[in-house]
Amino acid sequence: MKSPEMTTTNFRRNAFTLVELLVVIAIIGILIGMLLPAVQQVREAARRTNCLNNSVQLGLATHNYEFAHEHLPPGTINATGPIVNQAKGQHVGFLVQLLSYLEQQGIADNFDQSLGAYAPENLAAREMSIPTFLCPSYAWRASFGDLDVGLNNYAGCHHGSEVPIDEDNNGVLFLNSKIAYGEIKDGASNTILIGEMLPKSGHLGWASGTRSTLRNTSELVSISNGQRNRRNAAAADDGDDDAVGGFGSQHSGGVNVCLADGSARFISEAIDSNVLSWIGSRADLEMMGDWQ
Repeated sequence: MKSPEMTTTNFRRNAFTLVELLVVIAIIGILIGMLLPAVQQVREAARRTNCLNNSVQLGLATHNYEFAHEHLPPGTINATGPIVNQAKGQHVGFLVQLLSYLEQQGIADNFDQSLGAYAPENLAAREMSIPTFLCPSYAWRASFGDLDVGLNNYAGCHHGSEVPIDEDNNGVLFLNSKIAYGEIKDGASNTILIGEMLPKSGHLGWASGTRSTLRNTSELVSISNGQRNRRNAAAADDGDDDAVGGFGSQHSGGVNVCLADGSARFISEAIDSNVLSWIGSRADLEMMGDWQ
């Protein structure tokens, strides 16, 4: 029989000390903190690519319209100008003209352009949300809450500087315009057709041919990490219904645009202000060179 001394086993429990546990937690927290920005950047890159694809689809639809009608769609249809940002008038915007070329024939069939954008008969169509008109990076509800109109983040280029929307604009989409490609003297690859825009107060939706769907190249605005960075800040005040404003996005550092030749690209907010004005005009005959 073994003695108690031989049968008794002394145990020593192995475990983390409190200090060691806190160090491990701190290291995990640092790693997670380093990982989250990278994940957010990847997600934003995917959203920006999706947004660029929307620009391509809008450019393709505009080209198909031009093939069918031998001119680009009117930027807005109205009897008189200049156009102000108020729900009064016909104001049928170019996005309405493109519905049939964006596989939205059902909405097009239920929108009577002759009655105008704000007619009660067109309200059901005007309220429809169309994914191609929306940038996935833009937080609509945080900015506007619930609106009773279909939303959009893309606008046609009506002019190279801040002027009212009218029949004498030098862009490619403006009041009652019917621009043929032969009239784009600067070259379709040097002229903005459609770009991203940040909606202003009083947004009237994608059907309205006001500043809600038309902008100029007076500025580029980018929003990054909640901060608004303005370039060429002669932008329209949100409360001024006569003003139009420039292009902008919620991507960091610039804006996605579709040029008149159908190509889509990202334009940096660091672009020279003169070059920005030139690519908003269809026929200023400036020597562009390699501006891209």
